[in-house]
Amino acid sequence: MKNNRKAVIAFFGASFLLLGACQQGPKKEEPTEPGQEEVKPPEGIISLEESKSLYDNYTKNRVDMIRQFEETERNPDEKFIPSRFTSFSFDKIKNYTAYVEQEAKKAGVKIASFRLYFANYPDKPDFPDGKKIVHPRQNSIFIVPTMMVDGEEYGFYIDADGKAKLIKDAVGSSEVGTSEEKNMSSASFAPAVFAGGDESLILNKGNSSPPPNGDYGG
Repeated sequence: MKNNRKAVIAFFGASFLLLGACQQGPKKEEPTEPGQEEVKPPEGIISLEESKSLYDNYTKNRVDMIRQFEETERNPDEKFIPSRFTSFSFDKIKNYTAYVEQEAKKAGVKIASFRLYFANYPDKPDFPDGKKIVHPRQNSIFIVPTMMVDGEEYGFYIDADGKAKLIKDAVGSSEVGTSEEKNMSSASFAPAVFAGGDESLILNKGNSSPPPNGDYGG
């Protein structure tokens, strides 16, 4: 009799444990790495519809004006298709941000942001460093890291002594002087600033192109 009673108790006990496990549902999967948390969408993520609208606005309000200027004012004998994007590989961006963070840390400063400046390639075959300009006259971007100074963000580079210096102090204002003086200042900036071992943290020379392959219909 005692054995039967023990068997009944054991049966109901096992049943309750099984029922409880079923009610709890499947156990939540652990992150792939210890302590890793799921990344939430950053502020600024836009919808596909909004991205399409922005792309179309640029097509309507900018592309044709650029094309007309290039084909009538600069080179009437050559068809011009304005660029629509600049891309950097994922690995290059990861390496770039890691490199800038490393150099900023060594200089004792904190990166505040990355500025993406609009740019335009010159109508010539080569860059000042001798590398070929693949898309002369096309628009592009370059990336500048910034740091905080007196409550304001400024782009910076690393000087020969390993200190973070403001780009504006090296380049000067482009609004000062005659057109000839401004052109001379711009042309001499890179050799003057970086000849003594100063280090630029500016990223450019991505893969620029006219309309991409069908992302937004060309």
